[in-house]
Amino acid sequence: MNAADSYASKLVSADAAVAAIGAGANVAMGMAISEPPALLAALASRVERGSLPGFNLWYFHSLLHAGATVLRYELTDRIRPHCMFLTGIERELMRKGEAQGRHPVEFVPTAFSEAPRILSERVSLDAFIVTVSPMDRNGWFTFGTGNDYATTAARAAKRLIVEVNPNMPRVFGDSLLHVSEVDAIVENAAPLPDLAFPMPSPEDEAIARTIAAMVDDGACLQMGIGTLPNAVCALLHDRKDLGIHTELLTPGLARLVESGAVTNRRKTTYTGRSVFTFAMGDKAFYDFLDDNPSMHSAPVHIVNDPRHIAKNDNVVSVNATLQVDLSGACNSEHMMGRQYSGSGGQLDFVRGARASKGGKSIIACVSTAKDGTISRIVPALNGPVTTPRNDTQIVVTEYGWTDLTGKSLLERKEALIGIAHPRFREELASSS
Repeated sequence: MNAADSYASKLVSADAAVAAIGAGANVAMGMAISEPPALLAALASRVERGSLPGFNLWYFHSLLHAGATVLRYELTDRIRPHCMFLTGIERELMRKGEAQGRHPVEFVPTAFSEAPRILSERVSLDAFIVTVSPMDRNGWFTFGTGNDYATTAARAAKRLIVEVNPNMPRVFGDSLLHVSEVDAIVENAAPLPDLAFPMPSPEDEAIARTIAAMVDDGACLQMGIGTLPNAVCALLHDRKDLGIHTELLTPGLARLVESGAVTNRRKTTYTGRSVFTFAMGDKAFYDFLDDNPSMHSAPVHIVNDPRHIAKNDNVVSVNATLQVDLSGACNSEHMMGRQYSGSGGQLDFVRGARASKGGKSIIACVSTAKDGTISRIVPALNGPVTTPRNDTQIVVTEYGWTDLTGKSLLERKEALIGIAHPRFREELASSS
């Protein structure tokens, strides 16, 4: 059977594609932009009708399609989310559950790089559902914006169901999927989520200027998610021969490529190509990514491996945190007594950048929260340690920066107080 005939033989409706998923099944879904909306709606409909009593849902980083279907609060007594990175969708579910004495979300603490192993070795996946780019004439789809754990989960699951979307960019790298590997195909031309980042605050702009000054020609960049990393990227267009090896590819990084600042010439691995494991942005960004051979998609257990990151010289890793204690330990996932997000890939890139020759691991945060009433630099963390004090290198706030490498506990305390908000410095100095 040729590729076209194989495709046609597997093409079904979304309802038919999920009909074989049984009660109590372990189902993983593509994360972020790779969520398959038609398949998620079909699963939610089955649960609502009572033809599927319930199942376990495994994933990282949900967005609007999951929130409108399988992650609706009224379904969480039958659909059990096992989430490895919370967004506002899970935070709202947990808020509602707390008011009713329920726990509607199972949070699974893990590094992003460990997700493929969890979904292939620790969980027996009955099905994996994901959005892919259209098939080419030789029978190959690509995983588009979401390589991450998808390339592993797709091969580990007993049943692979893909939602083919012509809006999903076709990417280069280790992202190919052949039609022969697929059990069912659904077509759906839904627009991809269009993510916009807020304008940077004056504090963000001050932090961005400090970080940008640390980025030399030839640096290899990893940028986290949010307004601040995009603000940093906007200040780097005059640099030469930058490289990209990042967990998340964003419009800010794409604009650096388009400006000519990124060439990837000085990288040791994937020379000449920008490496990422998942991508989020707007339509212009997805158009940039589509059929672009300079962009290389790779699985998260490779992209986020500190040993692999460190093969490149002059890695500059920029990540945000919620709290830094006076010894340098960082809590980047827990806030006001509740799990807020997850550890993601922060520690992997902290360690990878530090091990890189000439590398810089930068942790950034605005010095205060809650309209200036709470200091983010604290005597002791109020949540889990995302980045241990032994690993933290450079910390930046709008009041400056410090490199903690080689500093004693007393020296760290003094240095971090020096970049805390002036309103809290005396209080921090008197803490034990």
